[in-house]
Amino acid sequence: MKNLKISSMPYDEFLADRIRRILKEKHITFEELKMMGGLCFKVDSKMLCGIHLDKKHGDHLVMVRIGEKAYKKELKKPHCLPMDFTGRPMKGYVFITPDGFDTEEDLSYWMDLCLAFSPLAKASKP
Repeated sequence: MKNLKISSMPYDEFLADRIRRILKEKHITFEELKMMGGLCFKVDSKMLCGIHLDKKHGDHLVMVRIGEKAYKKELKKPHCLPMDFTGRPMKGYVFITPDGFDTEEDLSYWMDLCLAFSPLAKASKP
């Protein structure tokens, strides 16, 4: 179940549907916010995960907010990259390349990490 390469869409709708389905199956109430050409999923008004069209890698990446403890461990995986928009990686957030969320089991793993960290995360200032 490979994702399509860059298209005219700002983010991969099929991938967004996969994330929605996982969250709904887990009975999670969530919001969606389109931002910076991507899509952000929020739980309890806090960023959970998102989809980012990355021109550098030529594909859609999943951004996950997993916290600093999981960040150190997960960053060692081959399909996990530091989330870096500004030249300085944001600790606690990582990008997952398509091979890292190819199966539903893989994507669900990342959603579980996000959901485990979410109650500990601080909400952004409005």
